[in-house]
Amino acid sequence: MLHPAMLVALDVDGTTIDHSGKMSDAVRDAVGEVVAAGHHVVVSTGRAILATLPILDRLGIVEGYAVCSNGAVTIRLDPALPTGYEVVDAVTFDPAPVLELLRDAWPGAVVAVEELGMGFKVSAPFPDGELEGRQTVVPWEELMADPVTRVTFRSPTGTSEDFLDLAERIGLHGVNYAVGYSAWLDVNPEGVSKGSALELVRRRLGVEPRHTVAVGDQRNDLEMLRWAARGVAMGNAPDTVKEAADEMAGTVDDDGLVPVLRSLL
Repeated sequence: MLHPAMLVALDVDGTTIDHSGKMSDAVRDAVGEVVAAGHHVVVSTGRAILATLPILDRLGIVEGYAVCSNGAVTIRLDPALPTGYEVVDAVTFDPAPVLELLRDAWPGAVVAVEELGMGFKVSAPFPDGELEGRQTVVPWEELMADPVTRVTFRSPTGTSEDFLDLAERIGLHGVNYAVGYSAWLDVNPEGVSKGSALELVRRRLGVEPRHTVAVGDQRNDLEMLRWAARGVAMGNAPDTVKEAADEMAGTVDDDGLVPVLRSLL
C-alpha cells in the first residue's frame, strides 16, 4: 500500500443499509474495494451477533473484527472457526436497577435482555424482524436474574423524542444508553460504547489513531464519531449527530456512504 492501513468503522442501519434493510450494490462494491486496498473495515452496530453476521456475509467480510450490541460485544472473524467467529470481548452489567426504573414506565412497552449468540429473553414477543434469534418470554424477575450485555426497551407507540424525555425523567445513571430513530432504547454497561470497543480493536490491529474513520447516523454513534480522527455523519442523521461529526455525507437513500469509502482509495 502507498498509504498506511486505516480502520474504517461502519454503522449498519441507516448507514450501510437503508431502513427497509436494503443494501445497494454500490455500497457493497465500495466496501469490497476498501477491503481489497488493505484497510480494516469494522462493522460497528447496535445489532446483536446473530443480526450482524448476515450483514458481514453480504459485504463479503470474513476476517477481522466486528463490534456488536453498541460496543458491549466484539467478535473476531475467522472462516476456519466452526461458526466463523469467536467472541473476544463481552462486557456485562446487572440489569435489575434499570429494569426496576423501566417497569411500567411506558404503556405497552416490551423489554428484552440479550442472550449472547442465541437470542433474547423478553417480557413479551417483539414484532417479527426486530430481534434475530430465539425469543423466550420469561417473567420480569427472570429478566433481572443474570448479568447481561444489553437491555432493550421498545414501544409501538411514541417517538424517539418521547424516549429521550423518558430517559431523562426516570434518571438512568451508572449505565450508557442510546435512543434510536423510533421509540427504542438500548441500555449498556457504563462506559461502554461503539467508541470504547473500537479503541480496543484499533490497538489489536496496531492502527494509529490518526488513521481512523467512522461513519454513522444515530445517537448510538456519537461516541464512535468523536473517537475517530475522521467522523462522518450521514445526511439522514439527527442534528445532534451531525454536530458531533467532522463532516457530513449524503443520505443512506442516496448511497452517501460510497463517496466516503472511495475517498480512502
